[in-house]
Amino acid sequence: MAEPAQPLRVDVATGLLLGARQVLTDHFDERPPGAGIELIVIHNISLPPAQFGGPWIDRLFTGHLPRAAHPFFATIPPGRVSTHLLLRRRGELVQYVPFSNRAWHAGRSSYRGRAECNDYSVGVELEGTDDLPFEEIQYVRLTGVVRALLAAYPSLSREHIAGHSDVAPGRKTDPGDAFDWPRFRTSL
Repeated sequence: MAEPAQPLRVDVATGLLLGARQVLTDHFDERPPGAGIELIVIHNISLPPAQFGGPWIDRLFTGHLPRAAHPFFATIPPGRVSTHLLLRRRGELVQYVPFSNRAWHAGRSSYRGRAECNDYSVGVELEGTDDLPFEEIQYVRLTGVVRALLAAYPSLSREHIAGHSDVAPGRKTDPGDAFDWPRFRTSL
């Protein structure tokens, strides 16, 4: 699957990525007054671990993950979590929270000495694991998403893109060693 002929675009009025499948959740709130979008945090996720496809990520981010459906689900701490965007293995984009709102993806976090990354960041999940290579289409689509975000939000810059492991060291490891940062940064 190649990058779409038309570049991806964010509708700044709604905070939605045009062309993404919308699975909007109520697991978000307003950003604090004066908080702009200044950081992109890249994550990975698979539910159950190392299994791809299926409804479980949508169910997690919308608060409808049945704990009895898989033994791993019972180990996930209760709580409300979300992200702005998921990039599936085959390149499908799924949006859960408008970019203008605060998603709950980074948890306790800090970037360059500034705490509470959820307040000023966009969370982008890649369907994957720390140790399995990501798909070519995921790099292509991630580059398109980041370019769209940079165009829509002048407060963002290419220098302020971090992994979850960078903003929550010791607590989080994603996007993991399998994520090719040099390749991704060169693509921008």
